[in-house]
Amino acid sequence: MSDHEDKHEESLLENISEKVKGHDLSSSSSDSDDDKPSESSMKAKVFRLFGRERPVHDVFGGGKQADIFLWRNKKISAGALGVATVIWVLFELLEYHLLTLVCHLLILALALLFLWSNAATFIHKSPPHIPEVQIPKDPVLEFAQALRFEINRGFAILRDIASGRDLKKFLSVIAGLWVLSIVGSWCNFLTLFYIVFVLLHSLPVLYEKYEDKVDPLTEKAWHEIKKQYAVFDAKVLSKIPKRPLKEKEKKKD
Repeated sequence: MSDHEDKHEESLLENISEKVKGHDLSSSSSDSDDDKPSESSMKAKVFRLFGRERPVHDVFGGGKQADIFLWRNKKISAGALGVATVIWVLFELLEYHLLTLVCHLLILALALLFLWSNAATFIHKSPPHIPEVQIPKDPVLEFAQALRFEINRGFAILRDIASGRDLKKFLSVIAGLWVLSIVGSWCNFLTLFYIVFVLLHSLPVLYEKYEDKVDPLTEKAWHEIKKQYAVFDAKVLSKIPKRPLKEKEKKKD
């Protein structure tokens, strides 16, 4: 009887120990599961330039224009950059004029086609096939509609800034326009357009390649800018008298 009782007690102890181990394993697995979302949330909170949450290719539209800016098709990207460089050299360095260039190109094209059409009868060859060129209606209307939408949105943003609701946005826009006016005094519109075009063909692809190194640096710079703005807000902006909300509501009424 004593042996039977000892065996029964041992079996009870084994069952209890197994239950304790199973509880520990389940609790450890639940703890690990609880840790996983925290790690994923930490990864989701990684600082990205301009607060983007999508790849650089999607930020640029994800279409052919994104492939050109990010050099996915090197021939088209190099061709676009080459054409822009030729145009800039013609109009800026050689001081060629647009109307003169268009007239010279039309003279050359018309002269070649005219001579070819008349010489075809003498050399017994078919005359050149001159296609009928027409501007399609739908793309022009879509472009005009998109341009109209963007202009109206720009007017709405300017109206919102001028209404005095957001001082931070007002100061940032004023600073941006001031910097743009300084850059505009250094060079004309064509040179500025060419510089922007070259930057669009170089900076995005470099950022996509080294974004893991660029984002931490921009995060530090952004925190420093916010710190300096907080100091400026405490010393200057907070001392500017603001109109009470009741006066604004009365004027609206």
